[in-house]
Amino acid sequence: MEGGPGGDAFGSIPFLIGSGVNRDRELIVMAQRGTLHSEPNLACPEVDRFNAAAVGLRYGTPSTGRLLVRATQECRDRLTADGVDLGAYNTFENAADFADLREALGVGRWHVYGYSYGTDLALTHLRRHPGGIRSVAIDSVAPPQVITLPWTWDSAREGLDAVFAACEAQPACAERYPGLERTLTEQVGRLEADPLTLTVQPPAGGDPVRVVLDGGALVDLLVAKAVPFADLPAAIDELAHGNPERFARARAAGATPVVGEFAQGLKESVACGEWVPGHAADEVLAAGRRAFPGWPDSVLAQAPQLPFQYDVCDVWDVPDRTAAQRVPTVSDLPALVLSGTFDAKTGASWGAYAARTLSRSTVVRIPGIGHWVVPQSCCAADVLVSFLADPAAPDTRCAAGLEPAPFTITPEPEAVP
Repeated sequence: MEGGPGGDAFGSIPFLIGSGVNRDRELIVMAQRGTLHSEPNLACPEVDRFNAAAVGLRYGTPSTGRLLVRATQECRDRLTADGVDLGAYNTFENAADFADLREALGVGRWHVYGYSYGTDLALTHLRRHPGGIRSVAIDSVAPPQVITLPWTWDSAREGLDAVFAACEAQPACAERYPGLERTLTEQVGRLEADPLTLTVQPPAGGDPVRVVLDGGALVDLLVAKAVPFADLPAAIDELAHGNPERFARARAAGATPVVGEFAQGLKESVACGEWVPGHAADEVLAAGRRAFPGWPDSVLAQAPQLPFQYDVCDVWDVPDRTAAQRVPTVSDLPALVLSGTFDAKTGASWGAYAARTLSRSTVVRIPGIGHWVVPQSCCAADVLVSFLADPAAPDTRCAAGLEPAPFTITPEPEAVP
């Protein structure tokens, strides 16, 4: 079950095969309703084009928000003019689609694996359709009962704290980059007050593009793990010494999206029906202040990875589904819960939280790994394969004693005369 919501499940097949999940069993992958290979496809090229242009705009300013809302409105108008019922694209119906698929294929019971939004979907599938499930493995967990916009700040804090702690635990990193958290706070504030405007070539090549790097954009890149974790302390230190190249190139990568690949429409229908209702915008700001008290309010007012979501949902206009969806999954079926300690999108503690109502669950944390653990960790992949072979007793021994990989240590900058 693919993440997003709105990701291309077929695009993940190479990662799944590389992780060995089909080593001795069949792998079934379905494009979720509204995504790239389904009909209709709820792609929003209008939003994709906005995202490409947005790398050259301030991240959290009202003018940027208005452009995003306009692009979203254009997408909505086009889809609804084609007869699409946007309210029919939600996790409840998505889970039912998988149950229908299992019956159509004549499969008695199957193992279910989901990551990111796919864990929300997998837990809903388990709650609504338990009879056809042998076991559930969830990777980078977003429990359906807690996903809200304020919640995103808790995960960001947990993931970044883990990076800071890992640097402090490595003598070379601690010596070379002391006070990393303080340095980051200073840079978020400095860039928000005085953004950098740069011309940068995207990592994929092509013509250089205009990039604006402000505090909100910096935070968005951090949560998106746009800079490899091994390089993150170096990138923050370089930024503090006047070299923003690593973050600027990561920002420039957004200028070359594959238009139409990601189903923005499914994402908005799920987010606006299930994640946004019930919490006001000032609660997002309050959660941000609790998580990062030294950061500017203009940064903290936007939920990480979901800027201007309240305004977007005003125009997307789908029914509130929180009463049906914000429900914990209680089950005694075998469950594997995988989390990466560096995950700033779905903090590692939420895996253990979801496991509290999964009485036969095995919880595994992989140090030094971010969002979507299995393709990034041979140990996690081995644990998953072991779980599929014997859900009652997976072999988790490889996780014992794991530590984050060493961080990149750059030379000390020369002193300015």
